[in-house]
Amino acid sequence: MSDDIGPPRTFKGLLRWATTPPQAWGVYLLAIILVWLISFYAGMLKPKKTPDASPSATTAPRS
Repeated sequence: MSDDIGPPRTFKGLLRWATTPPQAWGVYLLAIILVWLISFYAGMLKPKKTPDASPSATTAPRS
């Protein structure tokens, strides 16, 4: 029997696995997609409106 090493069980092992060439491309693309999705979601959020934050209405002087 061979001593087949299973999936990485430590963070260091996972990091080593994720930085090897085939997996590194997938991890990189996954990170880019995740950053895009988070920024897209954050851009879609509507800011909370508070009564104090609204600018006061200004009127033009009447002559």
